[in-house]
Amino acid sequence: MTFLENYGLTLDLMIILAIDLAIAVLLLTLMRYLQGWTVKVNSRHELAENDNFAFGISTAGAVMALGIVLTGAITGEAAESYLVEAIGMSAYGLFGLILIKLGRFLHDKIALNNIDKNALIIKGNVSVAIVDAAAAIATAIIIRSVLMWAEDLTIYTFIAIFSAFAISQLMLVLLTRGRENRYAKRNQGASMQEALAQGHTALAIRHSGYMLAMAFSFNAASHFIIFNPEAYIANLIGWLVFSVVMLLSLSLLITLIKKLVLANINLCEEVEQQHNIGLAAVEVAISVSIAIILAALMA
Repeated sequence: MTFLENYGLTLDLMIILAIDLAIAVLLLTLMRYLQGWTVKVNSRHELAENDNFAFGISTAGAVMALGIVLTGAITGEAAESYLVEAIGMSAYGLFGLILIKLGRFLHDKIALNNIDKNALIIKGNVSVAIVDAAAAIATAIIIRSVLMWAEDLTIYTFIAIFSAFAISQLMLVLLTRGRENRYAKRNQGASMQEALAQGHTALAIRHSGYMLAMAFSFNAASHFIIFNPEAYIANLIGWLVFSVVMLLSLSLLITLIKKLVLANINLCEEVEQQHNIGLAAVEVAISVSIAIILAALMA
Protein backbone atom coordinates (compact mmCIF):
# COMPACT_ATOMS: atom_id res chain seq x y z
CA MET A 1 0.00 0.00 0.00
CA THR A 2 1.43 3.38 -1.03
CA PHE A 3 1.50 6.56 1.02
CA LEU A 4 -1.45 8.05 -0.90
CA GLU A 5 -3.52 4.90 -0.50
CA ASN A 6 -3.10 5.17 3.25
CA TYR A 7 -5.24 8.31 3.00
CA GLY A 8 -7.79 6.77 0.64
CA LEU A 9 -6.34 8.34 -2.53
CA THR A 10 -6.31 5.71 -5.26
CA LEU A 11 -5.34 6.35 -8.87
CA ASP A 12 -8.99 6.19 -9.98
CA LEU A 13 -10.05 8.70 -7.36
CA MET A 14 -7.23 11.08 -8.29
CA ILE A 15 -8.23 10.91 -11.96
CA ILE A 16 -11.86 11.64 -11.06
CA LEU A 17 -10.77 14.59 -8.91
CA ALA A 18 -8.70 15.88 -11.85
CA ILE A 19 -11.72 15.55 -14.18
CA ASP A 20 -13.96 17.47 -11.76
CA LEU A 21 -11.35 20.18 -11.27
CA ALA A 22 -10.74 20.57 -15.00
CA ILE A 23 -14.47 20.90 -15.73
CA ALA A 24 -14.87 23.39 -12.87
CA VAL A 25 -12.04 25.58 -14.22
CA LEU A 26 -13.53 25.50 -17.73
CA LEU A 27 -16.96 26.51 -16.44
CA LEU A 28 -15.57 29.31 -14.28
CA THR A 29 -13.68 30.62 -17.31
CA LEU A 30 -16.84 30.43 -19.39
CA MET A 31 -18.76 32.40 -16.77
CA ARG A 32 -16.19 35.20 -16.82
CA TYR A 33 -16.57 35.62 -20.59
CA LEU A 34 -20.34 35.25 -20.45
CA GLN A 35 -20.44 38.38 -18.29
CA GLY A 36 -19.14 40.42 -21.20
CA TRP A 37 -21.05 38.60 -23.92
CA THR A 38 -24.34 39.10 -22.08
CA VAL A 39 -24.06 42.89 -22.15
CA LYS A 40 -22.12 43.00 -25.43
CA VAL A 41 -18.85 44.35 -24.05
CA ASN A 42 -15.29 43.05 -23.87
CA SER A 43 -14.78 41.77 -20.33
CA ARG A 44 -11.01 42.27 -20.48
CA HIS A 45 -11.49 45.84 -21.69
CA GLU A 46 -13.95 46.63 -18.87
CA LEU A 47 -11.88 44.97 -16.15
CA ALA A 48 -8.32 45.92 -17.11
CA GLU A 49 -8.56 49.04 -19.29
CA ASN A 50 -11.64 50.90 -18.14
CA ASP A 51 -11.05 49.75 -14.55
CA ASN A 52 -14.81 49.41 -14.20
CA PHE A 53 -15.19 48.52 -10.52
CA ALA A 54 -18.90 47.88 -10.90
CA PHE A 55 -18.37 45.40 -13.73
CA GLY A 56 -15.67 43.72 -11.64
CA ILE A 57 -18.01 43.35 -8.65
CA SER A 58 -20.76 41.95 -10.88
CA THR A 59 -18.33 39.49 -12.50
CA ALA A 60 -16.96 38.48 -9.11
CA GLY A 61 -20.48 37.70 -7.94
CA ALA A 62 -21.15 35.56 -11.02
CA VAL A 63 -17.89 33.60 -10.72
CA MET A 64 -18.37 33.03 -6.99
CA ALA A 65 -21.95 31.96 -7.60
CA LEU A 66 -20.87 29.32 -10.09
CA GLY A 67 -18.17 28.11 -7.70
CA ILE A 68 -20.80 27.65 -4.99
CA VAL A 69 -23.06 25.73 -7.38
CA LEU A 70 -20.20 23.46 -8.43
CA THR A 71 -19.65 22.41 -4.81
CA GLY A 72 -23.19 21.03 -4.93
CA ALA A 73 -22.42 19.13 -8.12
CA ILE A 74 -19.44 17.39 -6.51
CA THR A 75 -20.93 14.61 -4.39
CA GLY A 76 -17.68 13.21 -3.05
CA GLU A 77 -18.51 9.77 -4.43
CA ALA A 78 -16.79 8.35 -7.48
CA ALA A 79 -18.95 7.54 -10.48
CA GLU A 80 -18.89 4.13 -12.17
CA SER A 81 -16.64 5.42 -14.95
CA TYR A 82 -14.63 8.49 -15.93
CA LEU A 83 -17.13 9.28 -18.70
CA VAL A 84 -20.10 9.14 -16.33
CA GLU A 85 -18.26 11.40 -13.88
CA ALA A 86 -17.46 13.91 -16.62
CA ILE A 87 -21.03 13.88 -17.93
CA GLY A 88 -22.52 14.26 -14.45
CA MET A 89 -20.22 17.11 -13.43
CA SER A 90 -20.70 18.89 -16.76
CA ALA A 91 -24.48 18.46 -16.71
CA TYR A 92 -24.91 19.78 -13.17
CA GLY A 93 -22.38 22.55 -13.77
CA LEU A 94 -23.96 23.74 -17.01
CA PHE A 95 -27.45 23.48 -15.53
CA GLY A 96 -26.30 25.53 -12.55
CA LEU A 97 -24.71 28.12 -14.85
CA ILE A 98 -27.94 28.38 -16.85
CA LEU A 99 -29.99 28.79 -13.67
CA ILE A 100 -27.66 31.50 -12.38
CA LYS A 101 -27.99 33.42 -15.66
CA LEU A 102 -31.75 32.85 -15.69
CA GLY A 103 -31.98 34.00 -12.07
CA ARG A 104 -30.13 37.20 -12.89
CA PHE A 105 -32.38 37.80 -15.89
CA LEU A 106 -35.53 37.33 -13.77
CA HIS A 107 -34.09 39.52 -11.01
CA ASP A 108 -33.39 42.27 -13.56
CA LYS A 109 -36.80 42.10 -15.24
CA ILE A 110 -39.02 41.51 -12.19
CA ALA A 111 -37.26 42.49 -8.96
CA LEU A 112 -35.31 45.48 -10.39
CA ASN A 113 -37.89 46.25 -13.05
CA ASN A 114 -37.64 50.05 -12.82
CA ILE A 115 -33.94 50.39 -13.66
CA ASP A 116 -31.61 49.19 -16.42
CA LYS A 117 -29.15 47.18 -14.33
CA ASN A 118 -26.71 46.30 -17.12
CA ALA A 119 -26.48 49.87 -18.41
CA LEU A 120 -25.87 51.20 -14.90
CA ILE A 121 -23.12 48.64 -14.23
CA ILE A 122 -21.38 49.48 -17.51
CA LYS A 123 -21.51 53.14 -16.41
CA GLY A 124 -19.79 52.13 -13.16
CA ASN A 125 -22.67 52.08 -10.66
CA VAL A 126 -21.18 50.16 -7.72
CA SER A 127 -24.43 50.09 -5.72
CA VAL A 128 -26.34 48.26 -8.43
CA ALA A 129 -23.37 45.95 -8.98
CA ILE A 130 -23.34 44.98 -5.29
CA VAL A 131 -27.03 44.05 -5.42
CA ASP A 132 -26.47 42.16 -8.68
CA ALA A 133 -23.56 40.16 -7.22
CA ALA A 134 -25.49 39.40 -4.03
CA ALA A 135 -28.52 38.22 -6.02
CA ALA A 136 -26.31 35.85 -8.03
CA ILE A 137 -24.65 34.46 -4.89
CA ALA A 138 -27.99 34.08 -3.11
CA THR A 139 -29.36 32.19 -6.10
CA ALA A 140 -26.27 29.98 -6.11
CA ILE A 141 -26.60 29.15 -2.41
CA ILE A 142 -30.17 28.06 -3.06
CA ILE A 143 -29.25 26.02 -6.15
CA ARG A 144 -26.48 24.29 -4.18
CA SER A 145 -28.88 23.32 -1.41
CA VAL A 146 -31.29 21.88 -3.98
CA LEU A 147 -28.47 19.96 -5.72
CA MET A 148 -27.51 18.44 -2.37
CA TRP A 149 -31.18 17.60 -1.74
CA ALA A 150 -31.82 15.94 -5.11
CA GLU A 151 -30.49 12.51 -6.03
CA ASP A 152 -29.33 10.73 -9.19
CA LEU A 153 -29.02 12.25 -12.66
CA THR A 154 -32.40 11.97 -14.36
CA ILE A 155 -34.92 14.28 -16.01
CA TYR A 156 -36.98 14.11 -12.81
CA THR A 157 -34.02 15.44 -10.84
CA PHE A 158 -33.70 18.48 -13.07
CA ILE A 159 -37.45 19.14 -12.87
CA ALA A 160 -37.28 19.02 -9.07
CA ILE A 161 -34.27 21.35 -9.05
CA PHE A 162 -35.96 23.82 -11.40
CA SER A 163 -39.14 23.79 -9.27
CA ALA A 164 -37.22 24.76 -6.15
CA PHE A 165 -35.28 27.35 -8.16
CA ALA A 166 -38.54 28.93 -9.38
CA ILE A 167 -39.81 29.21 -5.80
CA SER A 168 -36.54 30.80 -4.69
CA GLN A 169 -36.83 33.48 -7.37
CA LEU A 170 -40.37 34.22 -6.24
CA MET A 171 -39.09 34.65 -2.68
CA LEU A 172 -36.35 37.05 -3.85
CA VAL A 173 -38.96 39.16 -5.63
CA LEU A 174 -41.25 39.18 -2.58
CA LEU A 175 -38.31 40.13 -0.37
CA THR A 176 -37.37 42.99 -2.69
CA ARG A 177 -40.95 44.28 -2.84
CA GLY A 178 -41.20 44.13 0.95
CA ARG A 179 -37.96 46.09 1.38
CA GLU A 180 -39.11 48.63 -1.24
CA ASN A 181 -42.38 49.24 0.62
CA ARG A 182 -40.55 49.75 3.92
CA TYR A 183 -38.12 52.16 2.29
CA ALA A 184 -40.93 54.15 0.67
CA LYS A 185 -42.87 54.45 3.95
CA ARG A 186 -39.82 55.78 5.79
CA ASN A 187 -38.70 58.14 3.03
CA GLN A 188 -41.84 59.96 1.88
CA GLY A 189 -42.63 57.53 -0.94
CA ALA A 190 -39.12 57.50 -2.41
CA SER A 191 -38.13 54.56 -4.64
CA MET A 192 -35.50 52.13 -3.39
CA GLN A 193 -34.59 51.19 -6.96
CA GLU A 194 -34.09 54.82 -7.88
CA ALA A 195 -31.89 55.27 -4.79
CA LEU A 196 -29.73 52.35 -5.94
CA ALA A 197 -29.53 53.83 -9.43
CA GLN A 198 -28.28 57.07 -7.88
CA GLY A 199 -25.46 55.24 -6.10
CA HIS A 200 -26.81 54.56 -2.58
CA THR A 201 -24.12 52.06 -1.52
CA ALA A 202 -25.23 51.68 2.10
CA LEU A 203 -28.74 50.72 0.97
CA ALA A 204 -27.27 48.24 -1.53
CA ILE A 205 -25.16 46.58 1.16
CA ARG A 206 -28.12 46.27 3.52
CA HIS A 207 -30.41 44.81 0.85
CA SER A 208 -27.70 42.36 -0.17
CA GLY A 209 -27.57 41.12 3.40
CA TYR A 210 -31.28 40.37 3.37
CA MET A 211 -30.98 38.41 0.11
CA LEU A 212 -28.07 36.34 1.40
CA ALA A 213 -29.89 35.69 4.68
CA MET A 214 -32.96 34.48 2.80
CA ALA A 215 -30.79 32.14 0.73
CA PHE A 216 -29.18 30.57 3.79
CA SER A 217 -32.55 30.09 5.48
CA PHE A 218 -33.92 28.53 2.28
CA ASN A 219 -31.32 25.80 2.73
CA ALA A 220 -33.17 24.53 5.81
CA ALA A 221 -36.03 23.29 3.63
CA SER A 222 -33.86 20.49 2.24
CA HIS A 223 -33.77 18.93 5.72
CA PHE A 224 -37.57 18.72 5.94
CA ILE A 225 -38.78 18.01 2.41
CA ILE A 226 -38.31 14.41 1.32
CA PHE A 227 -37.01 14.13 -2.24
CA ASN A 228 -39.52 12.39 -4.47
CA PRO A 229 -38.44 12.87 -8.12
CA GLU A 230 -41.88 12.11 -9.58
CA ALA A 231 -43.94 14.13 -7.10
CA TYR A 232 -43.76 17.42 -8.99
CA ILE A 233 -46.66 19.19 -7.26
CA ALA A 234 -45.71 17.94 -3.78
CA ASN A 235 -42.14 19.19 -4.25
CA LEU A 236 -43.35 22.56 -5.50
CA ILE A 237 -45.88 23.06 -2.70
CA GLY A 238 -43.41 21.85 -0.09
CA TRP A 239 -40.71 24.33 -1.10
CA LEU A 240 -43.28 27.14 -1.44
CA VAL A 241 -44.86 26.65 2.00
CA PHE A 242 -41.55 26.19 3.77
CA SER A 243 -39.98 29.17 1.99
CA VAL A 244 -42.81 31.52 2.93
CA VAL A 245 -42.67 30.38 6.56
CA MET A 246 -38.89 30.82 6.67
CA LEU A 247 -39.03 34.25 5.00
CA LEU A 248 -41.60 35.54 7.50
CA SER A 249 -39.80 33.99 10.47
CA LEU A 250 -36.45 35.34 9.34
CA SER A 251 -37.82 38.85 8.78
CA LEU A 252 -39.35 38.96 12.26
CA LEU A 253 -36.21 37.59 13.91
CA ILE A 254 -33.90 40.00 12.10
CA THR A 255 -36.10 42.98 13.01
CA LEU A 256 -36.20 41.96 16.66
CA ILE A 257 -32.52 41.16 17.02
CA LYS A 258 -31.41 44.35 15.24
CA LYS A 259 -33.41 46.34 17.75
CA LEU A 260 -31.50 44.58 20.54
CA VAL A 261 -28.00 44.52 19.05
CA LEU A 262 -28.24 48.02 17.56
CA ALA A 263 -30.26 49.58 20.36
CA ASN A 264 -30.43 53.40 20.52
CA ILE A 265 -29.38 53.71 16.85
CA ASN A 266 -31.77 55.13 14.27
CA LEU A 267 -31.10 52.75 11.37
CA CYS A 268 -33.41 54.59 9.02
CA GLU A 269 -31.60 57.87 9.52
CA GLU A 270 -28.08 56.41 9.56
CA VAL A 271 -28.29 54.02 6.62
CA GLU A 272 -31.02 55.44 4.39
CA GLN A 273 -30.43 59.16 4.87
CA GLN A 274 -26.79 59.49 5.97
CA HIS A 275 -25.50 56.58 3.80
CA ASN A 276 -23.65 54.98 6.73
CA ILE A 277 -21.85 52.09 4.99
CA GLY A 278 -20.27 50.81 8.22
CA LEU A 279 -23.61 50.41 9.95
CA ALA A 280 -25.06 48.77 6.84
CA ALA A 281 -22.22 46.23 6.99
CA VAL A 282 -23.11 45.48 10.61
CA GLU A 283 -26.72 44.91 9.53
CA VAL A 284 -25.51 42.42 6.90
CA ALA A 285 -23.51 40.54 9.54
CA ILE A 286 -26.55 40.34 11.82
CA SER A 287 -28.91 39.25 9.04
CA VAL A 288 -26.63 36.51 7.70
CA SER A 289 -25.67 35.32 11.19
CA ILE A 290 -29.31 34.90 12.21
CA ALA A 291 -30.06 33.00 9.00
CA ILE A 292 -27.10 30.66 9.44
CA ILE A 293 -27.98 29.99 13.08
CA LEU A 294 -31.64 29.40 12.20
CA ALA A 295 -30.68 26.98 9.42
CA ALA A 296 -28.24 25.14 11.71
CA LEU A 297 -30.87 24.73 14.41
CA MET A 298 -33.34 23.27 11.92
CA ALA A 299 -30.74 20.89 10.49
